[in-house]
Amino acid sequence: MAFRLFVPILAGATLRERLLACIGATVGIALTGLISGLAMGSGPHVALLVAPMGASAVLLFAVPSSPLAQPWSIIGGNTISALVGVTVAHYVHSPVIASGLAVALAIAAMSFTRSLHPPGGAAALTGVLGGPAVAAAGFLFPFVPVALNSVILVTLGFLFHKLSRRNYPHVHVPAASSHGTADRPPAERVGFRPEDVDAALAALDETFDIDREDIERLLRQVELQAMVRAQRTLLCRDIMSRDVISVPENASAEEARKQLLDHNIRTLPVVDAEAKLVGAVGLRELTGATGMVKEVMSKADTASPDMPAMSLLPVLTDGRSHAVVIVDAGRHILGLITQTDLLAAAARIQAADGAPLKAVA
Repeated sequence: MAFRLFVPILAGATLRERLLACIGATVGIALTGLISGLAMGSGPHVALLVAPMGASAVLLFAVPSSPLAQPWSIIGGNTISALVGVTVAHYVHSPVIASGLAVALAIAAMSFTRSLHPPGGAAALTGVLGGPAVAAAGFLFPFVPVALNSVILVTLGFLFHKLSRRNYPHVHVPAASSHGTADRPPAERVGFRPEDVDAALAALDETFDIDREDIERLLRQVELQAMVRAQRTLLCRDIMSRDVISVPENASAEEARKQLLDHNIRTLPVVDAEAKLVGAVGLRELTGATGMVKEVMSKADTASPDMPAMSLLPVLTDGRSHAVVIVDAGRHILGLITQTDLLAAAARIQAADGAPLKAVA
């Protein structure tokens, strides 16, 4: 077996990530001790540090995307846990009982305050077994040096990650519809849904050191990779928008133009008083129009939700149609598929096939 330096023990770990973690921890811990010492008047030769900061640095610099490594987790978790430890030591004089009780209560306190941070257990234990120095500091210990260390370490971590172009604090930015509607982006309409992730987590009944949104993002990538090896026929219902913007047939042309521009869309389905599809309008039909929508609307291209999505390819590539309205047997609108929706689906099928796209007859 070939020797490999820095064999990853975490998903996604690379040599570069581990080296960055080492450099970050070196700078972060050294400067935290130096700044804390200067702030307390101990001089630059004294590193005013508590041991849990070493464990905090591992999380902060090695796994900055972990929920346990976020600013509030580090600052709140260490400070609250140290306060719990000092409090328990004040009232429970048996070191053995106080140690176990302090760590248990620290876990509970961090859980309730959403600041769970593993080094907090060490901070709580230090509050009980820290010796004469901690005992002399009393209830000041959780704030100086614990909170002081934590704030400085997080600040240095933030600056380091900015310089190394890492995302910290780790914030998931959900993809949004470009049309200002509640629909998810086209690429996220195929496959599993957020409620499927929640159901899976509930079924596993375990705690994972990864953000809920990151799990979904990871699974999206897994699904995409899996489609390279396998393909199924996509139906219109799989990729259609469901939050469809429409306009009444008696609305004014000006109102319809405003809807198109406000939602950044190119086709607007037109419905009658019974909410049935009667036509469609776009900027082409509305240019120069001054009357009601029903006077200028054109015939809408339609399809059923169970039709293969790729069967819409000829319609959406004819140079005139920008969207197909998905309707039920009574012509009530169920959804809408645009050129962008079909392009996203086609790209995924092409990746799975590794072959040119063909319309499904």
